[in-house]
Amino acid sequence: MPSSALVERHRHNVVLLVRFGVVGASGVLVNLLTLILVKRLGPGFDEAVLGLPVGEFNLRWYHVYSTIAFFVANLWNFQLNRSWTFRSAGHAAWWKEYLPFLAVGLAGQAIGLALLTSLLHPHSLLSLPTSVLDDSNGFRTRLYWAQLIVIAVVTPLSFVINKLWTFAAVRTHHQELGDPIHAELLGDETAASTPES
Repeated sequence: MPSSALVERHRHNVVLLVRFGVVGASGVLVNLLTLILVKRLGPGFDEAVLGLPVGEFNLRWYHVYSTIAFFVANLWNFQLNRSWTFRSAGHAAWWKEYLPFLAVGLAGQAIGLALLTSLLHPHSLLSLPTSVLDDSNGFRTRLYWAQLIVIAVVTPLSFVINKLWTFAAVRTHHQELGDPIHAELLGDETAASTPES
């Protein structure tokens, strides 16, 4: 691969990452606003919803609130990433891209719920300190800080998987048009090695 193409590819990946980050930042706001709303409308976030048969853990309202916030933000992020970050709206059906995006998000949410539990369970080694975060106001609410930590951990993994899998239709579209340079810029390593006819 010529060095100019390599530089262009990395520049393009940086642009994608920045756009993904902007969408992600707006998604963080949507996630937190949804979380605040459902927390205010529902029971106390630390109350048990359902006892789990193993150990002292329960399904708690913060799991429910976090999951609702995830679904709202996931749909928000998908729409913006589809239309702006990866610009794939014209290359694949909505459901064809949303289902993989949702699958990636659900995998991240599962990891996030485990981390959220670790941050909020009082006997966990990762438990947030209640001496500082005593839930007395919004800025001292453990749930909000735990949710932010979860988002920070899950987002980089989500970017990589979505770029390589969910929005691959854009790359495939450029390959079908016989445009190996743009396909390569979007992440297809094999496109550059295709011999010219």
